Amino acid sequence: MHQRNMILAYVLWFFLGQLGIHRFYTGRTGSGIAQLVLGVFGWATSGILIGWFPLALLWIWLFIDIFLIPGMCKNPK
Repeated sequence: MHQRNMILAYVLWFFLGQLGIHRFYTGRTGSGIAQLVLGVFGWATSGILIGWFPLALLWIWLFIDIFLIPGMCKNPK
């Protein structure tokens, strides 16, 4: 397997992170699906306040991903 482009991974994280696209790009399909579900469910239910809990979890996870992206790019699955 080849190494992923870290700049592209960060661009995907910045613009499409709430959909988990950066995780799909780095080969982390399972966690990408989890981020996608959290984002879609969170935004779909944010109007009735239920969605803010999954969104908060997602945003914390996305913040942690800032530091994990270099390792995900060096060791794609």
